[in-house]
Amino acid sequence: MNDDKHYDSDEEIKDAQDKKDAKDEKEETHSDYEDVCFICRRPESKAGKMFRLPNHICVCDDCMHKTMDTVSQFDYQGLLNQPPTDDGDGRRFPNISFVNLADLQGDGGIPNKQKIKKKKRSDDKPEIDIKNILPPHKIKAKLDEYVVGQEHAKKVMSVAVYNHYKRVATGTMDEIEIEKSNMLMIGPTGCGKTYLVKTLARLLDVPLAIADATSLTEAGYIGDDIESVVSKLLAAADNDVERAERGIIFIDEIDKIAKKKNTNSRDVSGESVQQGMLKLLEGAEVEVPVGANSKNAMVPLATVNTRNILFICGGAFPDLEEIIRQRLNKRTSIGYNAELRDKYDKEKNILNRVTVEDIKKFGMIPEFIGRLPIIFTLEGLSKEMMIKILEEPKNAILKQYQKLLELDEVKLEFEKEALEAIAEKALEKDTGARALRAIIEEFMLDIMYEVPKDDNIGRVTITREYIEGTGGPIIDIRSNSLEHPDRLNVIEGGAAR
Repeated sequence: MNDDKHYDSDEEIKDAQDKKDAKDEKEETHSDYEDVCFICRRPESKAGKMFRLPNHICVCDDCMHKTMDTVSQFDYQGLLNQPPTDDGDGRRFPNISFVNLADLQGDGGIPNKQKIKKKKRSDDKPEIDIKNILPPHKIKAKLDEYVVGQEHAKKVMSVAVYNHYKRVATGTMDEIEIEKSNMLMIGPTGCGKTYLVKTLARLLDVPLAIADATSLTEAGYIGDDIESVVSKLLAAADNDVERAERGIIFIDEIDKIAKKKNTNSRDVSGESVQQGMLKLLEGAEVEVPVGANSKNAMVPLATVNTRNILFICGGAFPDLEEIIRQRLNKRTSIGYNAELRDKYDKEKNILNRVTVEDIKKFGMIPEFIGRLPIIFTLEGLSKEMMIKILEEPKNAILKQYQKLLELDEVKLEFEKEALEAIAEKALEKDTGARALRAIIEEFMLDIMYEVPKDDNIGRVTITREYIEGTGGPIIDIRSNSLEHPDRLNVIEGGAAR
């Protein structure tokens, strides 16, 4: 007993221990998680009723019987009749040591991250109600608050997600089974592929797992197994299998598992990964490790049905533009209706003309593409879109810095010409919207460092000259009179008024 109460007799100690055991058993019974066998790692739903041992350790019926059968084979009477040996530490049995259950897995047995949540009762309300699913126009309106441009992509995703969750909520419609609408999004780096999916999952309040296709390998090789993408979704759903089966899996860098060209070695992270993912995309029951990326003897397994999991694959697909141009240039010929050979060389959004044949030529196998029926592209960012990204979304980069300076009671403003200069610099880097943050971090460093030094600064205005390095920001002092003339040189190259 670990408590500080004083007991007068052995009967009181036994009664207190029985009450404590009953309380622990009641808590475990009403727990949201299933018990997991300490030996075979099977959950209660598969192994059956568990034997509960001290220190929150559970053993299933099969393992308990195997253990007792093994133990019964030993002749303990012969061991007990052995004379004591003097081996230096006073032990009676030099070759036998008994396990202390308190030393196993600390105080909590198996951690919750490796336990599976219990299935909900049949009288519980379904998690997704068809009446509460947002219609496509409302989903797109929510996306518009966070994502600039990409009108076609947002429209396609809104309709696909709406139809998918209608399918999940109803199951069948007049005995007609609706097929899954997995998506493949193609767009240059930094155009908002991952951000779109993150925003969508947040709006729908469903579990989201973001996996990287570059780490996936064929079973038996070093790297993540293909089932690990479902394991990540299960972890995002707090090990609730039913909730995970209604989630979204976004597999980024999907173009990196294309078939390798001109190679004689085994393609363990290319075509074989595509083939292994076919059953996941189509919908099948898969055994996934709980709380780990790979299957092993010490990790419990859960059965997850991927039939209602929405898969969204995204990738930049470099050099796909050249494949599209080669196909389009084959149309060029001689005659009145002929097209110029260089007609498509300078077309900016040539990805919009992509076809399934182009993706096959890139290295994706036909079976894989066939399980991604919705294919759409995202536009590369223009100068005007860059400026809108800076100031329009709810969590725009400029609003973040304005909030930071507002905490110091300083107002931060940007001239229109300054925003144009930032957008022009970002386009030169050719890394999409990610370049905006890097540029702003660079020129805001001195301002964020110097402003807290002086409480008299009321407003800082960023100019084009400051972005280009030929001038400085405009600094306004709170009072009309300049009480601190040395404020003129607070920021190197800055101007005060």
